[in-house]
Amino acid sequence: MRAVVQRVSEASVTAGDRVAGAIGRGFLVLVCAMAGDTEAEAARLARKIAQLRIFRDDAGKMNLPLAAVEGQVLAVSQFTLAAQGMESGNRPGFSAAAPPDEGRRLYELFCDALRREGIAVETGVFGAEMRVALVNDGPVTILFDTAAKG
Repeated sequence: MRAVVQRVSEASVTAGDRVAGAIGRGFLVLVCAMAGDTEAEAARLARKIAQLRIFRDDAGKMNLPLAAVEGQVLAVSQFTLAAQGMESGNRPGFSAAAPPDEGRRLYELFCDALRREGIAVETGVFGAEMRVALVNDGPVTILFDTAAKG
């Protein structure tokens, strides 16, 4: 699975004319299930993100995880993180993304795994056209790819 994590002071996602999810301090997580990803990868990614220590402590160092700052997650499905083929052209392909039904299943498992880690999770609408608004805090942006071992 691939994820882009942005530390935010607030974020929201709108589908149509309805706010689907909104958070205060926490992480906006853009997440993509890749073809061949497993339930174990969804759970491992959720655990890594829940334990990610990028909030400032009293000394000003990035040392605190979400739970320490009572942070939340806004998880938004984003199949375009599977983009490939840009080395030789200008139009990306997305065939490396999991098929929609499997992508939805893994996305939902990822969100449920975050909740089991004790994190409050809001979501977008899987497969919908969405507008994401955020105030990036830092800015701090971290990339995850469960296929990148080591």
